[in-house]
Amino acid sequence: MPPNPEATGRRLVAAAERLFAERGIDGVSLREINGAAGQRNSTALQYHFGDRAGLLGAVLAKHHPEIEARRHQLLDEYESRGALPEAEARRTLAAALVRPMAAKLADPDGGRHYLRIMEQLVQRTPLPATRSTDPGQSVDRWRELVAPLLSEVALRRLHQRFMAIRVTYVELARRAAGPEGKDDRLFTSHLVDVVSAVLATEVSEETARLLGERDRRRDERDRERDERTEERGERTEERGERTEERGERTGEPGERAGDSAGGPERP
Repeated sequence: MPPNPEATGRRLVAAAERLFAERGIDGVSLREINGAAGQRNSTALQYHFGDRAGLLGAVLAKHHPEIEARRHQLLDEYESRGALPEAEARRTLAAALVRPMAAKLADPDGGRHYLRIMEQLVQRTPLPATRSTDPGQSVDRWRELVAPLLSEVALRRLHQRFMAIRVTYVELARRAAGPEGKDDRLFTSHLVDVVSAVLATEVSEETARLLGERDRRRDERDRERDERTEERGERTEERGERTEERGERTGEPGERAGDSAGGPERP
């Protein structure tokens, strides 16, 4: 019986999930993944997915739709409730971020591997394969709904939304790497509390002072850079003027020599 292409693709994705999670996305060769999937044809992986990025995309695509649907559902429920007290709004939005991902702890079809892979991706800058060109991506919608609950400094300068996202991925990956079969309800609820607390964190006087000092240092470096750029421009202009002057002086002796050699015109 000829091999089933769909079954082969599923085996390759399953092998990649496990090895990416255990050894790192860049810590395993495509040949090893091919072998772990039981493929004797050394080109099977390239045939189905092209390269490492294509395979990673297939791993993420296996899990993303379920998470997206669940998070959008929770955000729909949040918006349908209208204005909420800030503390309740923060925890509700924290739950919308955490719970769809936390459900993967109980997914026997690679869910825990997926969480460990996502933690690796969130530590990278920029975030490869975690961003979508789809304007309806649920995490972007979540960011927009969280924004009114944060101060301008927390939002634009200290990036507390990304901090909440990173804490979520890191803690879920740590849990996913542990023993299976535990009741994850307490862990999940506490993680929601932690993420809610991250969103609620006020900017202290010390942080505001250090932020101001950093801004002043950056402004000073920018001024110095601009001054150096201006000085280089002035030196370049001066060199151009000197070159032009040398050119003019070089032409003058020739003209005098020509006058001397030719002598005065005879009548």
